Amino acid sequence: MNQRYPSALLENAVEEFSKLPGIGRKTALRLILHMLRQDSSAIHNFANAITTLKDEVKYCRMCHNICDDDTCSICNDLSRDKTTLCVVENIKEVMAIENTMQYRGVYHVLGGIISPIDGIGPSDLEIESLVERVSQGEVKEVILALSTTMEGDTTNLYIYKKLSGFDVNVSIIARGISIGDEIEYADEVTLGRSILNRTPFNESFRL
Repeated sequence: MNQRYPSALLENAVEEFSKLPGIGRKTALRLILHMLRQDSSAIHNFANAITTLKDEVKYCRMCHNICDDDTCSICNDLSRDKTTLCVVENIKEVMAIENTMQYRGVYHVLGGIISPIDGIGPSDLEIESLVERVSQGEVKEVILALSTTMEGDTTNLYIYKKLSGFDVNVSIIARGISIGDEIEYADEVTLGRSILNRTPFNESFRL
């Protein structure tokens, strides 16, 4: 049975909120009713933050992480080890790994993983820019830190083959992350140990 709303404005707001991942119509309604109880200034600040984010956010020209300038603070940090490059799916994984305080290299954000069922192929991801970074010769190790799913493993293998012609070590995070787990949901201790105990990629797969 369809929910009946006393206002077309309310129904439209619920419709828009429910488009967010993990937000159903009941949750959307609850959030909107909460927002209606707030001061107008709080709601305008909320709306302005979202609009400003969309209009002004930038992506690092080096690693594709979200940032306020052309290059992110991690890539600009002279204390980071530029010879070690950690490949992740999204910005959420950068944040998760940074929270472990166990990694001092730099990153490369793919923007997703290969998923034919979702229509996502290698050309839709930042793989060629990864190859370009490695080809410049500064990177000595590439750590593949993608989720341990079938799609993640497919992407790992594709990247490994693309980098096989370069003088670079390719490693993969230790399987302390259970098969099928998403990196962003791993606890910091497990994720940190998985980074530190990484293994050569060619020892983790039978190619």
